[in-house]
Amino acid sequence: MILNPLKSSLMKPDDYCQHKVAASGSSFYYSFLFLTPEKRQAITALYAFCREVDDCVDECSDPVIARQKLDWWRGEIQRVFHEKPQHPVGIALRTSLEHFKLAEEHFHAMIDGMLMDTTQHHYASFEDLSLYCYRAAGVVGLLAAEIFGYQNEKTLDYARELGTAFQLTNIIRDVSEDAQRGRIYLPEEDLQRFSLDRQDIINATRSENMQAMLDFQIQRAEYFYEQAFACLPDEDRYTQRSGIIMAAIYHRLLKKIERKPFMVFQQRVSLSPLGKLWIAWNTNRREKRRQRQFIRNNN
Repeated sequence: MILNPLKSSLMKPDDYCQHKVAASGSSFYYSFLFLTPEKRQAITALYAFCREVDDCVDECSDPVIARQKLDWWRGEIQRVFHEKPQHPVGIALRTSLEHFKLAEEHFHAMIDGMLMDTTQHHYASFEDLSLYCYRAAGVVGLLAAEIFGYQNEKTLDYARELGTAFQLTNIIRDVSEDAQRGRIYLPEEDLQRFSLDRQDIINATRSENMQAMLDFQIQRAEYFYEQAFACLPDEDRYTQRSGIIMAAIYHRLLKKIERKPFMVFQQRVSLSPLGKLWIAWNTNRREKRRQRQFIRNNN
């Protein structure tokens, strides 16, 4: 059972969401700074929801209890769209529905992705992993694109592919931490390709084969970043700039890992808050210049 945090907190729902996102240390927080208040409220509520359902799995060692918590959140999403939500995040999401047309099925897909973590601890192929990436991150990209705004339907392809790129970056960064939890997201077909197995990941084996396998994973993530931006229409770049800021931060993280891949077995690779803020500010400034040029070219 999940207790209603409002009973033990004086925070308003939006303040609760803001605290949840900021406390998680999410790189996404820095991309929210350049949004209008309505968009910032909605995207913060969305990412607070992501943190809540993710925590159901990561902070609970008993899969039965984790599934019960996720079932509660499935009911809360039902209440968000059709009844009266109980949780601060649910209440904040309900507010966002007043301004944005968010698809209920995408929230259920996210919960389905977290449920996969309670039953599936490894993946035979990248095709199998792709479903998890879509549920855990692709649908988040689709919801975020709706909040940011778009004119061209191709922007949804960009959002979905970018979500996969983010998830693959997370998988590489968290490979050691996930392995200690009994989860190995690197497809078995990839491990076999480089003459490795799951035990090599658990033991953080350092070898030329491991180096080659990690390089392969990094290049796959790079491919999805490239695919995403190949889909993004010029007319939607500026409204989607928060997603572009997210991508710039995550891509910088991937490049840091690429320089020293074995770091992922030693520590959680990250960027400093100041570094993420600088990337966010610089990317926003670059997109403003690009938008001015786009307007001049089309007048």
